[in-house]
Amino acid sequence: MNTLALVGAQWGDEGKGKIIDILAEKADMVVRAQGGNNAGHTVVTGGVTYKLHLVPSGILYPDTVCVIGNGTVVDPAVLLEELDDLSAKGIDCSRLKIDARAHVILPYHIVLDELSEDARGKADIGTTKKGIGPCYMDKAERIGIRMCDLIRPDVFREKLRRNVEIKNALITKMYGGTPVVYEEIAGKYAAYAERLAPYVCDTSVLVYEAILADKHVLFEGAQGALLDLDVGTYPYVTSSHPVSGGFCVGAGIGPTLIKDCLGIAKAYTTRVGKGPFPTELDNEIGERIRSVGAEYGATTGRPRRCGWLDAVILRFAVRVNGLTGIAMNKLDTLSGLDTVKICVAYNKNGVLIRDFPSDISELAECEPVYIELPGWQGDISGARSFDELPETARQYLRTVEKEIGCKIAMVGVGPDRDQNFDL
Repeated sequence: MNTLALVGAQWGDEGKGKIIDILAEKADMVVRAQGGNNAGHTVVTGGVTYKLHLVPSGILYPDTVCVIGNGTVVDPAVLLEELDDLSAKGIDCSRLKIDARAHVILPYHIVLDELSEDARGKADIGTTKKGIGPCYMDKAERIGIRMCDLIRPDVFREKLRRNVEIKNALITKMYGGTPVVYEEIAGKYAAYAERLAPYVCDTSVLVYEAILADKHVLFEGAQGALLDLDVGTYPYVTSSHPVSGGFCVGAGIGPTLIKDCLGIAKAYTTRVGKGPFPTELDNEIGERIRSVGAEYGATTGRPRRCGWLDAVILRFAVRVNGLTGIAMNKLDTLSGLDTVKICVAYNKNGVLIRDFPSDISELAECEPVYIELPGWQGDISGARSFDELPETARQYLRTVEKEIGCKIAMVGVGPDRDQNFDL
């Protein structure tokens, strides 16, 4: 079985796009199975930068089939804009397949996302306001509109009419907002449906048949393990399941069909939005990491909070995902520091904690327990093997492996796809 799942091992933004792009070169199929355009993968190749939000990164390879699975939520306007941009850069997008059961983001989802987040005031959770959460809410409430509905005009208009009535009542009566207009939405989405219809099919069959044929199938993760709706730092989480188990439900296959799982992590830790962050560096070192690492969101442009590597988080990711390896990105960002630190445990009121807390109230009471290692100087972006790294950088990687109980399989020392090597 030639299947590999890639997941974010921290709070997202770990550089999954580059790793996916590297591995997609050998993949017959790349599958996206959760989230929506709240995620962003930045891929740099041949001097061209591609910012992908819905389309799997495998689209950059001419023979790779790319799948948007049933567990995703799709904003048709965003998807078509992305496809148009890729086509303008000479990328053939005819290999994209969208599952008929994927739910559709509509304008009222975006309006409600903005209104509800604003209504929280200082208790906001840092949503991207792209309608992701409200769309998943409709899915759970069983009033969602799916791609199979969108491409059937009569079905779509009837479901849309009913939902607009419900949503406008919420928008106006609960939040005092401006109602959405049914006819405007119906007209725009009819045009979207006409363009997207050729891509829509039952992708779970395609994925299953590819696996049975021993094709190389790569499952592309979005966000990160700590943003999982169930096991993440709730409520500062996303609305879906970015852990490895999410691929099974979101792609419509059984768990025994995924052989390996690679976790993507940075050589330090970042997060966007609110919530406890034990190793956060609110000082000049944190600012230096942000500046050198260009830590700004691919989707929102928001500056990311930066801190030392947290091995407690990575042990959590190893456990909840069943990781068989780690790809460690941005080792080069730490170059030039006299010392580097790794958080190996938390101190909570004098008690040592090595497992990530399930309650963020407990997490907020935790202080990081660090080990300190000598840093490395000079530019390591040209390294193409473990042996070419400075001894202190090699020591750093081996220490991480020991602390998290998982092999580091790949190391990244720059943004280009050739600035990665296997260990």
